[in-house]
Amino acid sequence: MTKKDQQDKERAMIIAYPLNDALYLNITNRCTNNCRFCIRETAGGVGYNLWLKQEPTAEEIIAFIGEPTRYREIVFCGYGEPLMRPEVVVEVSRYLKNYPVRVRLNTNGLADLFLGYDILPQLEGLIDVISISLNAGDAQSYQELTGTGFGTAAFDGVLNFIRRSKQVFPKVIASVVRYPGVDIEKAASLANALGVEFRVREFSE
Repeated sequence: MTKKDQQDKERAMIIAYPLNDALYLNITNRCTNNCRFCIRETAGGVGYNLWLKQEPTAEEIIAFIGEPTRYREIVFCGYGEPLMRPEVVVEVSRYLKNYPVRVRLNTNGLADLFLGYDILPQLEGLIDVISISLNAGDAQSYQELTGTGFGTAAFDGVLNFIRRSKQVFPKVIASVVRYPGVDIEKAASLANALGVEFRVREFSE
């Protein structure tokens, strides 16, 4: 293997990393939140060095995916918030719809606030599953856990994003992390009231 091949391989692992039978796409390290439980703050992370030296283009991401059908699903999920780069999510998703592979988007649900417009119409028909970080069962807890800069508007923004996502995507999941201070039952009840699936993600030290 040449030095260039090795560099390409290392860069590929940063942009696209496999876990189990899925491929995860790490397209940015930027995020609007500073969550206490964020995996990027842990020593082990996900087992890969996902700190990007520069954000990849849509063309680079597509190249590193390779044959999409090797995977059960392809997921937009890295150390940052994918919808910070909406045009890349749209372009790559549009490419993936040429293949029989499930496409999932993991997001913090704050796109309305940091983009300043509704991105959901652009994603309709491209994303099969959207997983939205509900994170808490009420606004105060959400603020304490996420450290978001949007203040009291953030939690309501997430709830509104979840409600609208139900009209756009075939499957919507609201998730929380099992972490001290997170009221799992309260969050589950809220997700049930919103009419979406609920998932508890285990915290990784």
